[in-house]
Amino acid sequence: MSDKQNGNGSGTRDQAAGSRPEAPAPEPLRYFGTTWVEHDNGYTLRRIAASVGSLALAAGSCLVLRFAYEGLQIADIGTFVTLLVTVMFAACSALAFGHTWDSFRKRPDPDRQASLRGLLTIGFVGSLLAYFVRSLTEAPGEKLHRREYETALQEHQKRSARRTGNPARKRRRS
Repeated sequence: MSDKQNGNGSGTRDQAAGSRPEAPAPEPLRYFGTTWVEHDNGYTLRRIAASVGSLALAAGSCLVLRFAYEGLQIADIGTFVTLLVTVMFAACSALAFGHTWDSFRKRPDPDRQASLRGLLTIGFVGSLLAYFVRSLTEAPGEKLHRREYETALQEHQKRSARRTGNPARKRRRS
């Protein structure tokens, strides 16, 4: 396999053997892949599709919740239970919106994410609305990934700038 094919791209044997680390690769985003790096390959179209899709799903979800509410009304279970269910969905949606919005700015804690799974499932409308609002300005999570990617690139450049070659092959001045 040539150096161009395996991703090294320079052509020296030492680099192909792994003596110099490769530059970090950007982490792909859901529905966007790595198009967020250069905003190419249909990035704008994907953002529009993400906005329209998440808004349509949120509207459809609200319609389903409306049918559930009407079912509670038909069952005549009482105003307390109906109010309780309505407040539960509203509160869970608000919490899910906040949690999803924060996950676009910083990596969520996996333990906290696991403990909130039920709440986030109930408040799925809030998560969809957060996705919609964020996709109006950028790919959801793009700012976080861009910051991490640029930091990794800077660290890689610092590491690779210090070592410019094989010290064993260095010419000695006499």
